[in-house]
This record gives sequence, structure tokens and C-alpha cells, in this order.
Amino acid sequence: MPYKKIIILFSMLMTAAGLSAQSLLGVDDAVGIALKNNYDVSVAKNNADVAKVNNTLGNAGMLPYISVNGSDNYSVNNVYLNLSTGSSITSAAGTSNAFTAAAALNWTLFDGTKMFITKNKLTQIEKLGEIQFRDMVMQTIYNVTVAFYQVVAQKQQLLAIRDVMAYSLERVRLLQKGYDAGIAHKNDLLQAKIDLNVNREAEINQINTIRNSKRALNQVIARDPETDFDVADTIPLNYEPDPVDLMNKLYINNTSVLSSQKQVDIAKLSLGEYKTYYLPKLNFVASYAFQQNDNSASTVLTNRTYGPLVGGSLVIPVYQAGNALRQVRAAKIQLQSSHYSLDNVKLQVNTQLKTALTEFEDQKTLLVIERDNLTLAKENLKISLERLRLGQTTALEVRQAQESYANSLARYYDFEFNMKVAETTLKQLVAGL
Repeated sequence: MPYKKIIILFSMLMTAAGLSAQSLLGVDDAVGIALKNNYDVSVAKNNADVAKVNNTLGNAGMLPYISVNGSDNYSVNNVYLNLSTGSSITSAAGTSNAFTAAAALNWTLFDGTKMFITKNKLTQIEKLGEIQFRDMVMQTIYNVTVAFYQVVAQKQQLLAIRDVMAYSLERVRLLQKGYDAGIAHKNDLLQAKIDLNVNREAEINQINTIRNSKRALNQVIARDPETDFDVADTIPLNYEPDPVDLMNKLYINNTSVLSSQKQVDIAKLSLGEYKTYYLPKLNFVASYAFQQNDNSASTVLTNRTYGPLVGGSLVIPVYQAGNALRQVRAAKIQLQSSHYSLDNVKLQVNTQLKTALTEFEDQKTLLVIERDNLTLAKENLKISLERLRLGQTTALEVRQAQESYANSLARYYDFEFNMKVAETTLKQLVAGL
């Protein structure tokens, strides 16, 4: 059996043995684990939940505050009272007890519509939290996808190294046979053995690279870095982007744009809140109180009062040391900054989309060229090995053909990975992951 077939069979057996001990991980599985375990996603989800919890009528100031309070104070005192009638009261260890209880209601009836603006602002903050959570999910899916296909790409490079190694073994075998027959130079044989050892070194380094890529993926999906797994050795490339459709969806779906737009909405509402500080404020108060004082050393032994109270207050701002004007001016500047940020984000994502589209099309074109180049390089290598077997070529020609094939194979897998990254970037930009 030829050496090439032996090494290929060995690699297949090693792969099968590895699969029996390792779980096969798919990209959807990796994404599912990440969305369940990733710490950044969990924090973003909690932040969104906090914004949702804070979005209440009470937090906006639209509901009354009701309180119940009471107190009871008991004291023992030595009392001496000198009355205007000329008499006096003296009591040793006289006691007194003061008890009060009340239920009170305080309700802001009008505050210049600030409460309604605040409620709308809380709703927008809740929506912002949802968008930011969605953005973190999109970013996590992107990170997982890229990290996953990085492992696949590194596995492909390992298979490429082993494929080239099989040709190196074949080359050594042919030169060894020629040297034994006295028709091949020893230095050609030695160079072939050196190249084979270099292939073996590359294989060891590539295995370590795969190991590190797996650790990186495990970190992204928040599990033990040493958790072992296997992946497929192919990258699916069946995505065909529609530039017009992507551009139409960009400002509608992109989470960065939506987040910045929501910041503008919140800044507008903050400005509206500060403007209400110029307007009057009307409060309604109501209470029911009970009070009783008992004093054993007084002419009035018991004093009890109880009953309801209803009232209100009107506050008209006349002069506030310029604070309201200052806050309004600051809010206007903040609103202007929010608009600048939105325009900047739109420019950034627009540039990112066009760059990703160009990258995708370029890598696609390069992949087509390299696929043809790979076919030619492989055929050229096979012909060179056959010519070497027949003694019709030099070892240098075979070595050059082998290097050409190895480089073409590595480039081909690189173009596949780069094309997948560009695809993932396009999908993330329009929240289509």
C-alpha cells in the first residue's frame, strides 16, 4: 500500500478515535450554550429587567404617597408648678404619657406635566434596556460564530498539513528507492527527509493551535476551558447577500443605531422634564390624626384630640437662582450631543456594511480563483511525483510543486474562513444572526 494511502488511513482512524471520545459541537449548539451561560449576556439581561422594574406609575410620581405613623412617649418627672393664683403644685415622680397616631396622604396633582414626561422617559429607558440586551445577544452570537469557525479553520489547516505530509512521505519513499538504486542523489533524499520533519513539526504546532482555539471558544461560551469537543471540517458557504436589502434594513434593525436613536428620545424627554421646573406645582394632602396626653402632675390630666385634615399647597416658582435655566441649557446641549452620536453611529455602521460587502465579494472571488488554482497545483504535484518515479524530473521540481500545493491549500482554507467572517459581520449589522 502506498505511503500516502497509509497516512490518510491513519489520519482517518485517528479522527474516528477522537470522535468516539469527544462530543461533536455544532455552531448552533455553541450559540445556545453561550446565550445560556455567557456572563455579559446575563448582566445585560439583568440591566434590562431593572429598567422594566423601574417603569412604574409610582416611580414617575403619578400616584399618592400614603403613610401611617405613631409614637408613644412615657416619662417620670419631679414637678413643681407655681400658678398665678398663688397656689403651687408639687409632685414627686409624676408621670406623663404622650400618644399620637396618624394616617397621611400626599398627592401631587399637577407638576407641569413632569410626571407624564417622566413616565414616558421610563418607558423609553426600558426599551433602551431591551435594545442593549439584544445588542449583547447579537455580539455574543457573532463572537461565538467567529470563534467556532476559527476552530473549524484550524482543523482544516491540520488536515492540509497531513495531506501535504502524505506527499512528503511519498517523496521520501521514491527518493529512497532511487538512492538505493544509485540513480538519486543523497542530498535530495536528505532534503526530502528534512521537509518531512518540518511537516511533522507543523502538525504538532497546528494541534496546539487547535487546542488554544478550543479554549478561546470555551471561554466565549462560558464553560471550562479544558472541555474537549470536536467540530466538522467544513465551513458552509451558501449565503448570498443582497446589498439593497441590507442597506434598507441597516438603520431599521441595527442595534447600535436603535440604541443611539433611543438615547436621543430620552434626551428630548429629559429636556421636557427640566422645562416643567418653570411651572407651578399643586399638592393635595389629607390625614386623620389622634393625639392624647396624660399628665398626673398637671391641672389638665388628659388632653385628647382627633379628626381629619384636608388641605393643599400651591408652589409657584419665581426665582430659583438660575438653576432651572441652567438645567434646561445643559439638557439642550446633551440633546445636541445625542444627535451627533446618532449621526456618527449611522456613519460607522454604513461604513462597516460597505466594507463587509466588499470583503465578502473579494473573498468569494479569491476563493473561486484559489479553488481552480488548488486543482492545478494538486494535478501538478501528482505529475511531478510520477515523473520522479520514472526518473524524468528532479527532486527540486517535486519540492517546488509540493510547496505550491501546500500554499494553495492553506490559502483556500483562509479564504473560506474570511468569507464566513464577512458573512457573519453582514448578518450582525442588520441583526439577522
